[in-house]
Amino acid sequence: MFRAEMRAAPRRLFGAAAAAVDLAVRRTALARTSDQREANGLRHDVRVALLRRLERRYDVGHSSEVFFREPRNIWVSERVVRTDRRGQSVIDVNWPSDYRTFIPDVQERFDAATKNATATARLFVKKGPPRPLIVLIHGYLGGVHSAERRIWPVPFFSRIGLDVALFVLPFHGPRAEGPFSGLPPFPGSDPRITNEGFRQAMGDLRDFTRWALERGHPQVGVSGMSLGGYTTALAATVEPKLAFAIPIIPLVSVADVALLNGHLGSLRREAEIQHRALEAVYRIASPIHREPVIAGSSIFVIGADRDQITPVAQAKRLAEHFHCRFDTMHGGHVLQLGRSEMFRKMGRFLNELGVLSRRAAR
Repeated sequence: MFRAEMRAAPRRLFGAAAAAVDLAVRRTALARTSDQREANGLRHDVRVALLRRLERRYDVGHSSEVFFREPRNIWVSERVVRTDRRGQSVIDVNWPSDYRTFIPDVQERFDAATKNATATARLFVKKGPPRPLIVLIHGYLGGVHSAERRIWPVPFFSRIGLDVALFVLPFHGPRAEGPFSGLPPFPGSDPRITNEGFRQAMGDLRDFTRWALERGHPQVGVSGMSLGGYTTALAATVEPKLAFAIPIIPLVSVADVALLNGHLGSLRREAEIQHRALEAVYRIASPIHREPVIAGSSIFVIGADRDQITPVAQAKRLAEHFHCRFDTMHGGHVLQLGRSEMFRKMGRFLNELGVLSRRAAR
């Protein structure tokens, strides 16, 4: 018993440290979000009235196709970044996003972001016929390829038989206006921009999925962390041609996170009312208010047990809604223990699905 407790002690210490790091990151992010402070300055009744007006503007009944468009044939430019001695090529692909907003009064903000008008991804492909493709989606403030290459185990995915794509969300990475332009507007305090950003992301991802299948990749699936986990889950409710979806430490409800971070007022009753109103506005682009268009057996949700940014309860809620596999890793949102084992579990999951042609590395 004593030895078992000694072995568990470092794990408990790591969990406490991971939770502390998450809380520090949350405080830093809140301090930098000036537009949220402006939103908090609105009176409760004004905010609720504005949210209910937005809810009516996004109300399309059960016809989500009115909101999310069908994939298009796209013209893609390809630039080979490098090719190594093992025959793996790194290729940057770009294509026009040509985004038109659902609510016309925010079109000007999207038009002004000229870099955001070009969708982009970085491919890692081996010499020979295209293999099944895993599309990896970054979290908030991510999307820089050099950093994402260190976050995701690209060599591992390649070794088990996958080609890899690092997909960039709107207003992030190369699609941001510049390194000194401040925080991206998506996602942000304006629910219109957040909904429109997810809508643009779905259009870009579906276009890319269609292009990848036509390129010859036999299957295309998606995985993402945090904001990328939300996008992954949303894609599972929009794109039926996905072979799999693996949300990791996912953001699941934007309204829940706003409540957690104290963005909805200091009075409990008012915060609850604003939470319900905000949840209603986001319903049209919320994975927990939509049904998956791929089988639940093709979805695998992974949470972190000490996560203080997107708490593990969010991941459980998503898995229960999708009726899919669920697992956790130890640690928080930023610091995680057992990442290698998590990725091996992903490999075994894809092997069980038949995506991989041989057993995943253990």
